[in-house]
Amino acid sequence: MHSLAVYRSAHRIALRDRTLQLLVLAAVVVITSTFGWLLLDIVWHGANRIGWEFLTAAPRSAGRNGGIAPILLATVLILTVALAVSAPLGLATAILLSEFSRPGGRAGYWIGLSLDILAGVPSIVFGLFGNAFFCVWLGLGFSILSGGLTLACMVLPILIRTAESGLRTVPNDWRLGAAALGISKASALVNVLIPAAAPALVAGLMLGIGRAMAETAALIFTSGYVDRMPASLLDSGRAISVHIYDLTMNVAGGDRSAYASALVLIALLILINGAASWLAERTLKRRITAS
Repeated sequence: MHSLAVYRSAHRIALRDRTLQLLVLAAVVVITSTFGWLLLDIVWHGANRIGWEFLTAAPRSAGRNGGIAPILLATVLILTVALAVSAPLGLATAILLSEFSRPGGRAGYWIGLSLDILAGVPSIVFGLFGNAFFCVWLGLGFSILSGGLTLACMVLPILIRTAESGLRTVPNDWRLGAAALGISKASALVNVLIPAAAPALVAGLMLGIGRAMAETAALIFTSGYVDRMPASLLDSGRAISVHIYDLTMNVAGGDRSAYASALVLIALLILINGAASWLAERTLKRRITAS
C-alpha cells in the first residue's frame, strides 16, 4: 500500500510538471506565432517599397511617394539626444540607489516609488509635460531637442530600475573583496560592479530604446510634424513612428509607405539593439581579460 501511494503521488507530480511544461510551450508558440505573423504581414506589404531611393530621398506627395531620409535623420537625432541624457543620468541614479542609499531607508523608498509611478504614466502625459516645459517654458519650441529630452524623461524610470536591479544582483562578497584589497569604491564600481551588471544594463538600454523609438504621442507634442531635413537640434523633425501614424491615419493611399517605414523601424531597432549587445559583451570580455 505504501509503495502504491508513493507511485500515485509521483505520478501526480509528474502529471502536473508535464501540464505546466505544455502550458509554457503553448504560451511560447502563441507569442512567437503572433510576432511572426505581424512581421510577415509587414514584410509582405512593405518589402517591395524598400529601396535605395526610399532610404535616401525626401518624402513627396504627403509621403505617398519619395523616401524617408529626413525622417530617419530626425529619428536618429531624437534617439541620440534621449540616450545621451538618460543613460548617464539613469546609471548614476541606479548607483546612488543600490550602492550609497541605506537599505530600507525612506529616501530610497520614496525615490523607488516615484520611479514606479513614472514608469506607468501614459506617454501623452509626458508629451504635455514636454510641450509645457521644454517647448514653452525653456523656449525650445517644437524641436528635435524638445522631443529627445521628453523621451529621456520617459525612459529614465526603465533604465534606473533595470540598472539598479542588475547592480543589486552582484554578490556582496565582490564589494567586500574589493574593500579588503584597498580598492576605492569608485574603482570597484568602474572595474568590478558595472561590468558584472552589464547584461542588466544592456537589457534596460534595449527596453529604453524600444520605448523611445516606438513613441508617437509624446513626439507629436514636442518634436512636431515637419518632414523636411533638419539642419540642427532646434529644428522640428518628424520621427519615424509619427510618420507611420500620419501615413496610416491622415494620408489616403499611404499604406504602402507606412508598411515600408514600419519595416525600416524594426530593422533599425534590431540593428541598434544588436550593436548595444555586441558592445556590452566586448566590454565585459575586455574587463575580464584585463583583470
